[in-house]
Amino acid sequence: MPSFDIVSEVDKTEVKNAVEQTNKEVSTRFDFKGSDARVEQAELVLTVHADNEFQLNQVQDILNAKLTKRGVDIKCLEISDKIEKVSGNKVKRSCTVKVGVEIELAKKSSNSSRTVK
Repeated sequence: MPSFDIVSEVDKTEVKNAVEQTNKEVSTRFDFKGSDARVEQAELVLTVHADNEFQLNQVQDILNAKLTKRGVDIKCLEISDKIEKVSGNKVKRSCTVKVGVEIELAKKSSNSSRTVK
């Protein structure tokens, strides 16, 4: 019986490049002038920082566009619904880059492959 492997990986270099491009664009845009808006990366955890929720959503949109442009599917991002307040009015949100296949999906795929002939 033939077997198959499901692989779900994200190119970490492309993620890093997208984060750098996002930070570069945010630093040059007039509407972010004087703000602390940025994206920080720690392995597969991205933290989006901004002065308020509106800017936070704008930075997230820029990041999503840069990831898409570099060939990284934004479905692999698990964006937290929780917006944390930092000192003053500043806010941040974390995004986790998912790697691999969820257990339930893997089980479903392996069971269905046994029935296929």
